[in-house]
Amino acid sequence: MHPTVHDIKEALKSNAITHVLLDMDGTLLDKYFDDYFWEHLVPEKYADKHKITFGKAKEELLRKYKSHEETLNWTDIDFWSRELGLEIMALKEQIRHLIEIHPHVEEFLGLMRSRRKKVYIATNAHDRVLAMKMKKTELGKYLTGTITSAEMGYPKEHQEFWHRLEKKLGFSRDSALFVDDTLAVLRSARKYGIKYLVYKAKGNSKVPPGKSDEFATVMDFNELM
Repeated sequence: MHPTVHDIKEALKSNAITHVLLDMDGTLLDKYFDDYFWEHLVPEKYADKHKITFGKAKEELLRKYKSHEETLNWTDIDFWSRELGLEIMALKEQIRHLIEIHPHVEEFLGLMRSRRKKVYIATNAHDRVLAMKMKKTELGKYLTGTITSAEMGYPKEHQEFWHRLEKKLGFSRDSALFVDDTLAVLRSARKYGIKYLVYKAKGNSKVPPGKSDEFATVMDFNELM
């Protein structure tokens, strides 16, 4: 049986959990920014560039995106800039006002800090995108550190990511909590042996939440406080 939300809340009050590992996009930050970017803004610019319809552009792009899922290319903005002939980082900067922190995230991070937990962001996001989001949200002040998949050499869906992360941070799998809004990533963490896992079901504030019977599930971080 996987630990319930109640079990995790209790474990967070003690030393049962020493390391809190958190995904960024969809977990701490509203995924609306990313979904809007890749599903609306990029197809719009791509359609203009190639003189095709928005629908055709979106179809082509979704096919391209899909072929790079669960690889380092997936979140590599330099790769996509070359692949699509668009300045991806500059386009992200254009809509940075859409970057929002999910409700109760700051209170949760503050509480973890006061309980002396080691708190890390573990993200597949590109270093420059991470830096832009940290600057906009100022969440860095609550964190022990940040880790990207590029730094680990593998995306979070791969076992090698966790192996390298454990080596780098020196945590014990039995006393680590990991929260993510992507089930494939949570399954990878579970396979590696991370004991406390939470599915953040409400990733994008503008679409209905996901569902999962496999993991302890929360909509909002206030459920872990």
